[in-house]
Amino acid sequence: MPTPIYLDGHSTTPLAPEALEAMSPWWHAQAGNPHSPHLTGMLASQAVEDARSDIAFLIGSDPQELVFTSGATEANNIAIRGTAFAAIEGGIKRREIVVSAIEHKSVLSAANSLRTAGFTIIETPVHETGVIDVSALERLVGGQTLLVSVMAVNNEVGSIQPLADVVRIARTCGALVHVDAAQAVGKLPFDSTDFDFVSLSSHKMYGPMGIGGLFVSSAASVRPSPVLFGGGQETGIRPGTVPTPLVVGFGAAAKTSRMQLGGDAAHARALAALFLEELRSRQVQFTESVPEPQRVPGSLSLRFPNNDAMSIIARSGDRIAISEGSACNSGQITASHVLTAMGFTPLEASETVRLYFSRYNSETDAIEAAVALSEIVGR
Repeated sequence: MPTPIYLDGHSTTPLAPEALEAMSPWWHAQAGNPHSPHLTGMLASQAVEDARSDIAFLIGSDPQELVFTSGATEANNIAIRGTAFAAIEGGIKRREIVVSAIEHKSVLSAANSLRTAGFTIIETPVHETGVIDVSALERLVGGQTLLVSVMAVNNEVGSIQPLADVVRIARTCGALVHVDAAQAVGKLPFDSTDFDFVSLSSHKMYGPMGIGGLFVSSAASVRPSPVLFGGGQETGIRPGTVPTPLVVGFGAAAKTSRMQLGGDAAHARALAALFLEELRSRQVQFTESVPEPQRVPGSLSLRFPNNDAMSIIARSGDRIAISEGSACNSGQITASHVLTAMGFTPLEASETVRLYFSRYNSETDAIEAAVALSEIVGR
């Protein structure tokens, strides 16, 4: 059976050959604990620090401001829960956390878990295009706000958020700023300078799964407390043995992404446009959830009226790999919270699929995917 065309990049992206090659020797021949003082350990430690530097270079930070985690979900939990508990321990009285209504579930769940600790969680609405309502954010952020958490790019519909406005509003009130940048870093230019905390994911930038990072600004007024406890690795914020092969792969992927950033964006944007053109040429009825200028290159969220998304996915599974709603909501029957926040009805949400054209997709992929979907939707 031929391999389906992979267009589910919002869940994960293909592993870059550079990352695979960089990891290879660290699984066996050069395997060593980077926290051990012997030669093998010191070599591993140097490889980890080299990778840290490559990732930091990509986001414009100092390498020592980057903490390795198991992924963006853990990074989000440290940034939100860790900051809240650090504030309590430090005697800071602010007890409000403001998030956007379309944040990743790891942000929303982490924030909501703090209600039992006395925090009020405030959700900022978004426009129908999936972009945060800046005017509403201005009204909701105030003197009691400890932290504002807004993602750089939505993981489901690809909408790009106005982070400059978020920072301006938060700073006016003295609040900290956390950005879940998992879907942005490696796809768009990104500078961590203006933020206190930034969450990263390796596998969203063609690196290995199981590794991510949290940027913790040296200028942040609050340093997150750990949410796990152990040997004090990663400056005490994230204990546990750092997985050298995964970190090395993450670093290699970051280095490649930095060099190919512009080319990747142009390539992904062109493939998405070609795909839509092919659908239109076949008289396929669809609507785009987010207009092209406001979404990350290559990302598409499409509604096919009178077609159930799960049925489309099931029927196209042997030809193209796409997804419905957020991949982290798999198995749930309820409508996507992102689409609901954008004003979709449950029916409209159930008719919506998402695709992502990556660095490793081709024009042939775009055309064949359009042909497959047109045949399925047209039945």
